[in-house]
Amino acid sequence: MPEVGQYSNLVAIRETDSGMYLDAGELGEILLPGRYFPPRFSPGDDLEVFIYRDSEDRLVATTLEPYAKAGDFALLNCKATTKFGAFLDWGLPKDLLVPFREQKEDMQEGEAYFVYVYLDDETGRLAASSKVDKFLDNIPPEYQENEEVNLIIYAKTDLGYKAVINNTHVGLLFHSDVLGKKPIRGKTIRGYILKVREDGKIDVRLQKSGFANMDSFSKTIMEILAQNEGFLAIGDKSSPDAIFSTFGMSKKNFKKAAGSLYKKRLILIEKGAIKMV
Repeated sequence: MPEVGQYSNLVAIRETDSGMYLDAGELGEILLPGRYFPPRFSPGDDLEVFIYRDSEDRLVATTLEPYAKAGDFALLNCKATTKFGAFLDWGLPKDLLVPFREQKEDMQEGEAYFVYVYLDDETGRLAASSKVDKFLDNIPPEYQENEEVNLIIYAKTDLGYKAVINNTHVGLLFHSDVLGKKPIRGKTIRGYILKVREDGKIDVRLQKSGFANMDSFSKTIMEILAQNEGFLAIGDKSSPDAIFSTFGMSKKNFKKAAGSLYKKRLILIEKGAIKMV
């Protein structure tokens, strides 16, 4: 069923001077302005559109893609502050409102804020909140160690980085587990569950832990060696940053994988270097 704040595949009903009206079921007929028409679009054709309310509070459809839909977390720039609240740029002509009651701190024009996009049940309008924690951890976590998840980094703490896990829970990525480039705030990245604690708090990391992914690490080393004529000036005395920059893995995992390959007589380990047999 079509919903406000989501994408839907709708069928064109009739064309007017303003645009094409689409059948949105229980939401009624919704206008798709003519400037968003694809070539040769006509009644009877279907089209994927995003549904929201325009500046006159009318339901409209668009083929533009907002930076986030209802139920998403995103890092958005503040375009203006008014007596109604702050307005964020989310990629559509009508900016997204953050009411004062939903601002964790007073928002300032030109600054970027990590927010949750939601549909206000009272007004039927889309809005955003920077009080993201209240939208997380509302169901018990049921993750397994080394389970692959999506992470969105949104805050830095003394221990590490707070991350949204699968749009549902809060996780902590420790500074000690971050090698090479620092994670980018607001960007979705792949991660893995390290541990779910007894109190429900979740630790995450950017690589699988232990021996669960050793075959993959070994394969990576062999592939990169092959790309470099079977020799690399990287060894167990190399810095963690140099190892991560070359192989995309921690020094601990590199040493385990290299040791495994050495025992299988696939590589030789020399002073400050490794090479294929």
